[in-house]
Amino acid sequence: MTDTIETVATEQAEQDSRIIFVPLNKLKKSPKNARKVPHGEAIIEALAASIAHKGLIQNIVIEPEIKDDKPTGSYLVTAGEGRRLAYLLRAKRKEIRKNHLVRCWLDTENDPSEVSLDENVTRENMHPADQFERFHELSRDKGWGAEEIGARFGVSPEVVKRRLRLGAVSPKLMDVYRQDGLTLDQLAAFTITDDHSRQEQVLENLSWNKEPWIIRRDLTASNIPATDRRAVFIGADAYVDAGGTILRDLFTEDDGGFFEDAGLLDMLVSERLREAAARVLAEGWKWAEASIDFPHGHGMRRYYPLHVVLSDEDEARLSEAVEAHDALIEGYDSYEDMPEAVAAKAQTLSDEIDVISAKRSDYDPAVIERGGVFVSLGSNGEVKIERGYVRAEDEPQPEADPEGDSDSIGAKDGETVEGDEDADEEEEVEDADAGKPISDSLIRDLTAHRTLGLRLALGEQPDMAIVALTHVLALGLFYHGFGKSCLTVTAKSEDLTVHAEGIANTEAGEALAARHDRWGEQLPSETADLWPFLVGLDADSRTALLAHCVSLTINAVKVPWERSTDRVEAAEGLAQAVGLEMTATWTATARSYFGRVTKAHIGQAVSEAVSPEAAERIRPLKKDAMADEAERLVAGTGWLPAVLRTVEPEPEASEAVEAEDFESDAQPSETEAPNTEAQDGGDVAEPMDSDQSHYAVAAE
Repeated sequence: MTDTIETVATEQAEQDSRIIFVPLNKLKKSPKNARKVPHGEAIIEALAASIAHKGLIQNIVIEPEIKDDKPTGSYLVTAGEGRRLAYLLRAKRKEIRKNHLVRCWLDTENDPSEVSLDENVTRENMHPADQFERFHELSRDKGWGAEEIGARFGVSPEVVKRRLRLGAVSPKLMDVYRQDGLTLDQLAAFTITDDHSRQEQVLENLSWNKEPWIIRRDLTASNIPATDRRAVFIGADAYVDAGGTILRDLFTEDDGGFFEDAGLLDMLVSERLREAAARVLAEGWKWAEASIDFPHGHGMRRYYPLHVVLSDEDEARLSEAVEAHDALIEGYDSYEDMPEAVAAKAQTLSDEIDVISAKRSDYDPAVIERGGVFVSLGSNGEVKIERGYVRAEDEPQPEADPEGDSDSIGAKDGETVEGDEDADEEEEVEDADAGKPISDSLIRDLTAHRTLGLRLALGEQPDMAIVALTHVLALGLFYHGFGKSCLTVTAKSEDLTVHAEGIANTEAGEALAARHDRWGEQLPSETADLWPFLVGLDADSRTALLAHCVSLTINAVKVPWERSTDRVEAAEGLAQAVGLEMTATWTATARSYFGRVTKAHIGQAVSEAVSPEAAERIRPLKKDAMADEAERLVAGTGWLPAVLRTVEPEPEASEAVEAEDFESDAQPSETEAPNTEAQDGGDVAEPMDSDQSHYAVAAE
């Protein structure tokens, strides 16, 4: 026992004798240091911060500097060059003196080159998970913030914040990460929520595909992305101020993430829309309704503003303002490129131009008195204010004709006049009063002849036929049947919003609505003025209006209760004629297609658009995950389901004959072609199914 104590004491004394304190300015870099690539600035900063707060944790290993077989009084750093540089950095910052005493281990027995190599090779960095957890413990147990921890370890506060977020994930997830069951990017995706049970639930439900975006999607399945029109409209700051929380992971920018409380967001949107509706109501409208989605099935007629001639004073000021504004912005691409004072003046002039220009159109006071406004949310998160809608009960009713009874045929309401033409003729002979109305039968006879004459005449005047057709269509589509036409053509526009949710808020839906509104603003407000307006249009404008009206009557919607397919098949011919390309207005997404079909359909789509191998890779996924992965894979391929593909028209007969002749010259006939598959014992190839052939045509 005594020998052991003495041995330990001797070893301790020997070790203590090797520890010496050397002035910093006497320490030099050793030429035998194995590390030739210098330390980075970041690690030197970190070492300096560590030494400043905790002192030197690991001694610097040195040997005496020898020149001409004599010690120079300086020492060469065998191991710990980074720590020496950290001390020099602190001296440069005047945190310590240049001759600050540094604790060193004097080693004169081992080869300095081997010691230097050993220090850099025989070592292993701690697992990042251990670092994340220790940072989290420092914050939790000692109350240190990101600034304090960063200062102690020489890293930026932003880096510390990320490591604290990573350290706060569920311990179960951290263990999986330690065992290489998750990558760092995947672990970071879980930081979008602090709910450990939710994190663990999502981890358990993940398939082989653990892409970070899938993890974020599953964690935020009931949340609203920051790109949603409601989130864009309200803004992150207002939502947070109202008590909402935004979920963001380590790689989400400040303007991204997910709004957690959908109910709160909808309430905020509705409140702000109601405020906008109240402001519009102050213009004098009878009513103003606010809703997130526009009520497309309202069935009301819309009146558009009338053109107003500007006063001479406004016209002169408008010209003045436009000229001044153009002079200010000349040479600049945008207001941001201008000097601040010039940009402010240009903006003021622009606002004034808008105010004066707005005077060019105004609603009839009578329309404002009985009409209303719909306030809704646009697809890009902007307020849509659509004025001029009048309810059916508020439409002006035609005045009763006081002389109507005198124009009657002689029968009471609900009675049928009996008799024949001879009786009518006898009555006319007996009573030769010129003011007496003629009989029904004669009126039918004469008007039938007039109809025949109109048909004959109109058929010989194509331009006027276009006017008449445009007239009847415009009456039905813009005036909702309040006017009458002698044509028995019916204009009916199917409301597509009852068949496809959100279709009106798509880019194509808004483009069609904008085109309709542009025409609505040009048409006269009274049906009696429509005919002279159409006659006065130039041919191109009239044809464009006709095309718009005809387009609104198209109905190619296939409904399950309709047995006949003639209408849908007719739409295929129209699609070929206009060269319809649905990729311009429709894209296959999880919401629009993949989430609404079977897994077999999803696999078929991916197989057609990408490859059969890609379809096989996603086949084991659950339905929702498979739909999302299919959306990612198919994006940009231009794939369409068969019902949306436009089949190329068959070639003309002459072209088909030429093609057949060419094939007969170039290829052997069926009787001449050898049956190679039968000879080889292979199966006979099955013909391509119709869907595949359609897709092949589309792909070509």
